[in-house]
Amino acid sequence: MAQPNFQYEKRQKDLAKKKKQEEKRQRKLDKGKAPADDNPDQPPTAAETEDAAKTE
Repeated sequence: MAQPNFQYEKRQKDLAKKKKQEEKRQRKLDKGKAPADDNPDQPPTAAETEDAAKTE
C-alpha cells in the first residue's frame, strides 16, 4: 500500500494559506486606497454638500 506524501500536503496547505493572506492584504490596501468612491446608496456627508455648494 502506498504511503501518503505528507510533505506535499503540507506544502499545498502552506501555499493556499499564503495565497489567502496575500488576497486579504490586497483587499485591505484597495479599501484604504479608495474610500472616496461615490456610493449612491449612502447620502452625501455635510462636507460633500458644502463643497458642491461652493463650486456652483
